[in-house]
Amino acid sequence: MAGMAIKKGPTKGSGGKHRNKLKGYGPTPKAEDRVYHKAYKAKKVAERRQMADPRLAARRRAAKFASDSDDLVIGRNAVLEALRVGVPSSQLYIATRIEHDDRTRDIVRLAGIQGLHLLEADRLEMDRIARSSNHQGVILKVQPYQYSSLHELVERAEKKARAMEGVNGPARIMARPLFIALDGVTDPQNLGAVIRSAAAFGANGVILPERRSASVTAAAWKVSAGAAAHMPVARVVNLTKAIESLRERGYYTVGLDGGGDKLVGETGFETDPLVVVLGSEGKGLSRLVREACDSIAGIPISSMVESLNASVAAGISLYAVARARREAGEAAAAAK
Repeated sequence: MAGMAIKKGPTKGSGGKHRNKLKGYGPTPKAEDRVYHKAYKAKKVAERRQMADPRLAARRRAAKFASDSDDLVIGRNAVLEALRVGVPSSQLYIATRIEHDDRTRDIVRLAGIQGLHLLEADRLEMDRIARSSNHQGVILKVQPYQYSSLHELVERAEKKARAMEGVNGPARIMARPLFIALDGVTDPQNLGAVIRSAAAFGANGVILPERRSASVTAAAWKVSAGAAAHMPVARVVNLTKAIESLRERGYYTVGLDGGGDKLVGETGFETDPLVVVLGSEGKGLSRLVREACDSIAGIPISSMVESLNASVAAGISLYAVARARREAGEAAAAAK
C-alpha cells in the first residue's frame, strides 16, 4: 500500500461535496410550506374548511364590529331610548329568531327612519359583540361624537354676541359668551346632565380636558335628552392653559368650590364673557385650575350635605349667571 495514492477531500455522500453551492439558500422550508407537497395541499383544505365554519365566521364579524367602536348600547329599553333621543348611530344588530314585543318593533321602526344598517346575528355573535349575554337580542353601535375645538367654540360665541350688540334690554347681555368647564368630572351621566343644563340656560359650549374626564358617550348623550346634538363640546389638552388663553381674549373665570368667598351669581363677573369651572364631587377643583380662576364662588347649602353633584351644581350656577345677566339687562334698559 505504500505506493498507493491517498484520496484527499470530501467523498460523495459525506455531505461535504458541493457544500459551497448550498450557501445562501437558508433552511429547508417545512413540508406544509412547499407548494408542491401534499402537506401544503392538506393545510389549504383545512384553512378553507375553517373559514367556512359559520361559528368562526361569526367570531370574526363580532371581533371586527367590536373593534370599530367600543361605544355600544345594549338592551331593549336602552336602545329604544337612545334611538328616541337621536343618539347618532350607524348599525343595529338584531338576534335571529327574536321574539318581538312593542319595544323591538319600535326599535326596528326608528332604526329604519334613521337609515341605520340592520343586521341579523346568532346568539354567539351577539354575545361576543356585547361582551355579555344580557343584550336582550338588540345592540346599537353608536358613532363617535364630533368634538369642536376651543377656537371654534369661541368664534361661534363671539359672533353671536356681536350680532346682538345693537339690541337694547336683557337680550344683549344674555348673549355674551358663557362657557362651562369641567375639571375631573369622570361620570358620563354627570356630563350629560351638565350639557342639558348648559343648553337650558343659554351657555355657548362645554369645555373638557382630554385626561381624567368623561367623554360624550352614548350614556352622556341619552342623559342630555338630545341637547348634545346642538351643544358644542370642546376637548383641550390642558384646562389651565385653556383658561389662560381665554383670559387673553377678555374672558373671566369663576371656579365653583365650597371654600369660595363669594356666592354664585354675585361675583361681579356675570355680565362679562365668562367661564364657569366645576370640579369633581368631593375633590373639587385641582390646585392649578383653582389658581387660574379670577374668583372662587360657592353655593350655600345645608351643613348636613358636604357637596353637591357636579350636574346639580352646574344647573344652579348657570341659573344664577342667567338671572344676574337678566337683571343687569333690565336695569340698563330702565336707566335709558
